[in-house]
Amino acid sequence: QVQLLESGGDSVQAGESLRLSCAASGSTYGRKCMGWFRRSPGKEREGLALIRTDTGDVSYANSVKDRFTISRDNAKNTIYLEIKSLKPEDTAMYYCAARGRSCTWSPPDFDYWGQGTQVTVSS
Repeated sequence: QVQLLESGGDSVQAGESLRLSCAASGSTYGRKCMGWFRRSPGKEREGLALIRTDTGDVSYANSVKDRFTISRDNAKNTIYLEIKSLKPEDTAMYYCAARGRSCTWSPPDFDYWGQGTQVTVSS
């Protein structure tokens, strides 16, 4: 059993940066892979970044690799998503997810999800 809680979302101006946090609790084996996804109205859920909590290996969607950075702090059971140079198109609900197996880009394969944190970017 894993519980996830996102925080750090905000309403900001284009060009600013944000750091989103996802605090995890529960089984370590249930969150070997953790990731960040986002969803905007009228769009499908989009995978952004993945991280192996045991090794630190990371993967990024091609569309966000230049501006997004995922990291971990195992002592705090927390992962982060740094977003630089925010654009209006980044406006979305951002979700943290976890699973007890190797990383995947498929949302249905993740076992646990947070409730999301809203990021709103104005021009």
